[in-house]
Amino acid sequence: MAADVLEDVARQVLERCRSTGVRLALAEACTGGLLCARLTDIPGASAVVERGFVPYSHESKVEQLGVPLELLQAHGSVSAEAVEALARGALVHSRADWAIAETGIAGPGGGTPHKPVGLAFIAVLRRGGVPTVERHVFTGDRRQVRHAVAERALLLLLARMSVES
Repeated sequence: MAADVLEDVARQVLERCRSTGVRLALAEACTGGLLCARLTDIPGASAVVERGFVPYSHESKVEQLGVPLELLQAHGSVSAEAVEALARGALVHSRADWAIAETGIAGPGGGTPHKPVGLAFIAVLRRGGVPTVERHVFTGDRRQVRHAVAERALLLLLARMSVES
């Protein structure tokens, strides 16, 4: 995905969130802060971005966001269960209205036949709501996978906000 497309989607998210008074928390276990960086590149982001977490290790997922270690051991950090727990943890540990969480294998290494490079799970959760979790396998190099995950996460948030606003 082109960086300019990601920037356009980030602008749409900020505009939508500002107009509705929504604050976001981000848990970026795949993109390493790319979402937060793209959003905060845009003036006025401080009215929307409440905080961001970059929980790369199992320990950081447990310590920062309260993800149960047993869950990570049972399902792995790249799983629907883990991304949902990341989203819940981001809301518990913030004052945000919505959380976006993602986890994945950006590559070039780290993939297995069961969990290939490009596999990502994305969750969007409204405080007090039910999470939406998506599974994707994106193609491309590390940069392309990370950008695709970030773009899809923002698009998923926009779709959920359209339905629930």
